[in-house]
Amino acid sequence: MQTTEFQVTGMTCGHCESAVRGEVSQVPGITDIEVSAQTGVLRVTTSDAVDTAAVIAAVEEAGYEAATV
Repeated sequence: MQTTEFQVTGMTCGHCESAVRGEVSQVPGITDIEVSAQTGVLRVTTSDAVDTAAVIAAVEEAGYEAATV
């Protein structure tokens, strides 16, 4: 298992968290997602190496910006 953190900008509420979680959950290999609008942190756990570009693209699809920490 590998855990990777991303900083997400633009989230302000639980709906934002749900939108990010919904998009990121579609990225293959992700086994767990933690996201907090309060801190702006997205933490994903994967079974193999995380595809950071796919996670960032998923966050952007949800309407937010992300970068690896």
